Amino acid sequence: MWIDAYRKQIEGELQQFIEQMGGKNRLRDACEYALLNGGKRFRPILVLMIGESLGKGVSVMPSALSVEFFHTASLIADDLPCMDDDQERRKRPSLHIAFGEDIAILTSYALIAEGYGGIYRNAQNRPHLAIPCLEAATRCAGIKGATNGQFLDLYPPDASFETAQKIIYQKTVTLFEVSFIYGWLFGGGEMNRLEEVKRCAYHLGMAFQIADDLLDETADVSTNIAKVLGTDAALQFFEGQIRDFSLCLKNLGLWNGLFQTVVSWLEEYSKSERT
Repeated sequence: MWIDAYRKQIEGELQQFIEQMGGKNRLRDACEYALLNGGKRFRPILVLMIGESLGKGVSVMPSALSVEFFHTASLIADDLPCMDDDQERRKRPSLHIAFGEDIAILTSYALIAEGYGGIYRNAQNRPHLAIPCLEAATRCAGIKGATNGQFLDLYPPDASFETAQKIIYQKTVTLFEVSFIYGWLFGGGEMNRLEEVKRCAYHLGMAFQIADDLLDETADVSTNIAKVLGTDAALQFFEGQIRDFSLCLKNLGLWNGLFQTVVSWLEEYSKSERT
């Protein structure tokens, strides 16, 4: 599968990074457990794909790992008993079950810090890129982004389409936005096209989450867009996001075999358990 080679590359880099985190103790072991707990690695892979598609021959790996650190930290927090209270993550005990709530919280803190460290490492030879990339991370992770998205997921004001869409944007799409910005800027893309890059990320992130919602039979009706709209309308919304994503890619010069494969994969994924 197209994603496997990228995933293997990311996981190799993660393993090397973990070995540089210092001597073994329960906190470092918890970081390793959380980071190497499987997953599609789709968000950091997007950073690599965009950088590769731009063809400038510059490394985007440190910022790709940043995205994975941010994502993993958010999953650790989401699983906590005071949040979603999930006992398992990817068919293994959640981090707080395996290591305790105290270590889980500290691991989340550590990975957030490492996420910012990855921006520094990728910007060492191009310091002017640090400012927009730091802005993206703080905005997308903070009270205007994923933090508020989790709050709304816990306490949705209503079961409207608008609320479900806002939760998807803040909780899911924002990290896709970070992935696209990092891949684009560190990959050598033009700074003046960032708004187009953000729109591209928006459409992909929405499509990705709607595909998940279409397959999730157990989700809360108030925050699952497939349950809010109904399956047919959600599928139409998904298809519209895929069309807009494809158009954005063409405008940015990223419509290549790699991203065409992503579109096909998402289309198959959205219906994989409904056929």
